Amino acid sequence: MTPSALYALIEATWPPAGQTRVGPYVIREGQGGGSRVSAATAAVIDGLAEGLPAAEAAMRALGQTPLFMIRHGDETLDALLDRAGYVIKDPVIGYSAPVSLLTQTLPPPVTTFEVWPPLAVQAEIWAEGGIGPDRLAVMDRAKGPKTTILGRLEDSPAGTVYLACGPDGAMLHALETRAQFWRKGLGAHMLRACARWAARQGAEELALVVTTANTAARGLYASLGMAAVGEYHYRIKTETGR
Repeated sequence: MTPSALYALIEATWPPAGQTRVGPYVIREGQGGGSRVSAATAAVIDGLAEGLPAAEAAMRALGQTPLFMIRHGDETLDALLDRAGYVIKDPVIGYSAPVSLLTQTLPPPVTTFEVWPPLAVQAEIWAEGGIGPDRLAVMDRAKGPKTTILGRLEDSPAGTVYLACGPDGAMLHALETRAQFWRKGLGAHMLRACARWAARQGAEELALVVTTANTAARGLYASLGMAAVGEYHYRIKTETGR
């Protein structure tokens, strides 16, 4: 999977409430759904500096702090925003693996369940991890095939994840495991369940994104054979500039 394919898959499976073109920028309306659905991106290179004030004003008009996603190839925008006092926020790395690789081992019986719409207990697990109603609304508005996986351990609801199909594959988001079930293998079980669902939709690749600081999760994904396929970070406007 190429970086551009990763970005398109994010957009399809974790969509903003709306988007508009303002000069060389795409402005996204996040409605509280997090950075991925609120960050502006560069559509073209020409006119980035001249168009920046209008892009900032458009985001403020939506009640959003000016925020930009810096993807592969956005070095000009990255440098511009650095000079304008934007600071780096949440560097992210994307991982992908062939679905066929992740389906070679099955989750144990009665450990994972496909559920749509999500159950109340899944909303509780997400809330414990800081994923509230505004982000659940992002899941609701995704248009393609989608589902969630409920993970169970020790006869208790233990984890949850959302996934959906888009161009060039399937992507999972909002993977959460309750703290008392960490390091018990549930994350791997849920990822394999995601791959089984993706295979039935005809997807050949399964992708996800994670902050570079989350070394534990990155270790899990690498252990399952997932490879880094792209990265991005955000630039955010602060009150003090730096």
